[in-house]
Amino acid sequence: MQSEDARYLKRKVKGGNLDVHPTEKALVVQYEVEATILGEMGDPMLGERKECQKIIRLKSLNANTDIASLARKVVEECKLIHPSKLAEVEQLLFYLQNRRKPNGKEKREKRQVKPRDLTPFEGMEIDEEANINNIDDYVELLYEDIPEKVRGSTLILQLARNPDNLEELLQNETALGALARVLREDWKQSVELATTIIYVFFCFSSFSQFHGLITHYKIGALCMNIIEHELKRYDLWQDELQKKKKAYILH
Repeated sequence: MQSEDARYLKRKVKGGNLDVHPTEKALVVQYEVEATILGEMGDPMLGERKECQKIIRLKSLNANTDIASLARKVVEECKLIHPSKLAEVEQLLFYLQNRRKPNGKEKREKRQVKPRDLTPFEGMEIDEEANINNIDDYVELLYEDIPEKVRGSTLILQLARNPDNLEELLQNETALGALARVLREDWKQSVELATTIIYVFFCFSSFSQFHGLITHYKIGALCMNIIEHELKRYDLWQDELQKKKKAYILH
């Protein structure tokens, strides 16, 4: 496409799901941006769609906050949230207002769990030591082909297996979002990739203060879909094996 052929850029933003932030007093708004380059005659020449998220931090939220008023303010100021979702915003704010903070027992639990308590599976280990300072490089690998995605997710898993890194990883929404996206889109292409990413989220699930993260990315439902698919595939393999055995006996 010649650059002079492109005349207009059409940008469309579509609001999506709402959720609470797993650790902060904040709402997470999922939305989709669709950009289309139009030719001189208005015909689409090139299009791209990207999933994004916006975090609305609510620092003033406390036990005395008027939830109804705050919900109206959030909807009015955030154009990504349709007015029809006012009731949903109120429910999420009410949840945030009453959510319990991690207690001392959970903090002690975090100190007691060590990386060696999480047993690696065969094929997960690589001859490279992960460094939390290189997390952005590992995330970039998640946008490459399957072998690079496996390497990137394995390096991130090395970090996640150390509980001291979980808080910092939690703040890296790009990394967690990329892991969830790759798992959702590519799990059928590589068992090793899917298992590695699920293991990353398993590391977070070991601590109750991170359970909101698992819910936010719908990891539980995705795991159930993967298990169901693998069970069906196992049944098909069993049927094929029985057919081949019968054919061999008859032959």
